[in-house]
Amino acid sequence: MGQIFLVRSAQASFGSANYDQLSPRGIEQARLLGQWFARRDQRFHRVLTGGMVRHAQAADACQAEMPAGLWPPAQREIEPGFAEFDHHEVMLRHCPEFADPAALGERLAGQREPQRAMEQLFRAAMQRWMTGWHDDEYAQAWPEFRARVVAALERLDRPDSKQATLVFTSSGVTATVMQHVLGLQDYQVMEMTWKMANCSVTRLLHRPGEFGLDYFNNYAHLEALGGKDMLTYR
Repeated sequence: MGQIFLVRSAQASFGSANYDQLSPRGIEQARLLGQWFARRDQRFHRVLTGGMVRHAQAADACQAEMPAGLWPPAQREIEPGFAEFDHHEVMLRHCPEFADPAALGERLAGQREPQRAMEQLFRAAMQRWMTGWHDDEYAQAWPEFRARVVAALERLDRPDSKQATLVFTSSGVTATVMQHVLGLQDYQVMEMTWKMANCSVTRLLHRPGEFGLDYFNNYAHLEALGGKDMLTYR
């Protein structure tokens, strides 16, 4: 059987003016992943990214730690179907006042548990997006996002299924893939999106016309090779 490794984006620059950049810790997380693959002699035949800057940066940092023979000689591919949904738009449709990032910061700063408050806001925003009641207000409604992710996954369905494919993507994409493979409900996608570790790996087993889950949200490389601060979720 073939293997498809889905890598959730390493830690991005949450709270900064440009979220779509890896933080210094995120770069180190991706380096640790490359070291882990190298130690396991994991060879890849194809590497794709979702087209976002943080995906490419994670791929670069991972590749830098791997011997050339384990990384495919072919050029890395960009698959827009594996790009993340627009978190900013989803949040703004729920809370228009957060068009000013400072307003969100001030609201969270006034909470006893800012991380929990942010989680509650995000859950509510995701629920609004996924209900289907406001689809015309979004550049890409939830059914459209889900359809493009599934289409991107199905484009990996090839006859040469014994190969290993590495995909650098994001938590929303990975959770949506899990929904498709396991037949999950929409609310479970939301829960998985929130609880996935940065730079964690989900592996699918693949034969023509069939995808199955091998493991989900594995971050053993961060625990084994990095310090306690390497495990992050935002």
